[in-house]
Amino acid sequence: MSNLAVRVEDIGKQYNIFTESTKYTTLRDKIVETIKKPVSTLFNPAGSEKFWALRHVSFTLEHGQVLGIIGKNGAGKSTLLKILSRVVEPTEGIAEIHGRVGSLLEVGTGFHPELTGRENIFLNGAILGMKRAEITRKFDEIVAFSEIEKFIDTPVKRYSSGMYMRLAFAVSAHLEPEILVVDEVLAVGDAEFQRKCLGKMSDVASEGRTVMFVSHNMSAIQRLTQECIILDHGKMIMRAPTAQAVDYYLTNDFAGDGERKYSDDEIPTSAHPFKPIAIRTIDKAGHITDNLVSTDPITIEIEYTLAQDITGLRVGVYLMTSRGEYVFTSFDTDEPERFQKYSVRKAGHYISRCIIPADMLNSGRFVIGMNASSYMVKRYFADERAINFNVNATGAPGMQWVELRHGPVRPRLDWTIEER
Repeated sequence: MSNLAVRVEDIGKQYNIFTESTKYTTLRDKIVETIKKPVSTLFNPAGSEKFWALRHVSFTLEHGQVLGIIGKNGAGKSTLLKILSRVVEPTEGIAEIHGRVGSLLEVGTGFHPELTGRENIFLNGAILGMKRAEITRKFDEIVAFSEIEKFIDTPVKRYSSGMYMRLAFAVSAHLEPEILVVDEVLAVGDAEFQRKCLGKMSDVASEGRTVMFVSHNMSAIQRLTQECIILDHGKMIMRAPTAQAVDYYLTNDFAGDGERKYSDDEIPTSAHPFKPIAIRTIDKAGHITDNLVSTDPITIEIEYTLAQDITGLRVGVYLMTSRGEYVFTSFDTDEPERFQKYSVRKAGHYISRCIIPADMLNSGRFVIGMNASSYMVKRYFADERAINFNVNATGAPGMQWVELRHGPVRPRLDWTIEER
């Protein structure tokens, strides 16, 4: 008997992108155009263009394997999972699934908003092909895991996104699918529930079930998966053991832009004479990226111009967790000597740069806000959520244990053990 769980052969998915036409077209013009070009108009309507979200992707996966799928936004990760979950049909190629599939793709997928949480549990189980007795046996465990007992008989359309996701994950993970497909939806919910989800996925993998997991969290990818495929612009760049794939991904500019550039229409007139150009995160090798390693220093740059001199200007950052908890605040003139030197900042082009020391941040996603102001005088410009970045804790102290460490910082403290 074959041990094959998934076979993907030359899969491709094409979409039409419709663009609004700025030219006014009369009915007569449209009829004449259609007569002249009937075939192209039928298959490629005016104002549309073809876009391949996925192209020429092939791989196999055996039962019991755990595969990570990584790539920056727009790489085709979610499209691939939707094809494998039978949510969308491929434009070309073949996808074979051998086993019952449980999918957690995005908030709302697979739930009927008018039904209660209880009814949706049974509906999802039926869709998976489970008998009512099997679902009943698992029901209490699902509800307890989701932590929404009080609302289980409330229509899910009244749930918050966090409640929705709690129940959706609990159903997907507990109704014993042979193949579990999970997109990056664990960002919904608090940190404790995210830890429960990752723990449950680890349990599912250890039980010998097949898992396909999409995430930007490289620590979770390395903890849960055995192999990874890297997608970029709809194409599969490589498949390799997880450690090798993650290292390639982080060091070859697939990880994301790591930069926010400001256009003129984003800058209020009140910011004058301060004009932000960009804010960016940079790794140890000097690459602009939004995926960084906790054991390396992390550089933050703010680039800007001053149309005229400013007295008492300070440019700084607020570092926050993805849940909005402040980690620290720092300005470029915090040091008294530098404050004196730049008491009047002359007109010109500047980069204010700071370095977060190695071995400071824990794994997870962080947010940087930026601020340019003269204290107690004027705030020139502020962007509370200017840029996001991920921290990978590979090589950090304590990684020999699979537990998730609490808190946004993970310092490498100088311990001694003294025997008496």
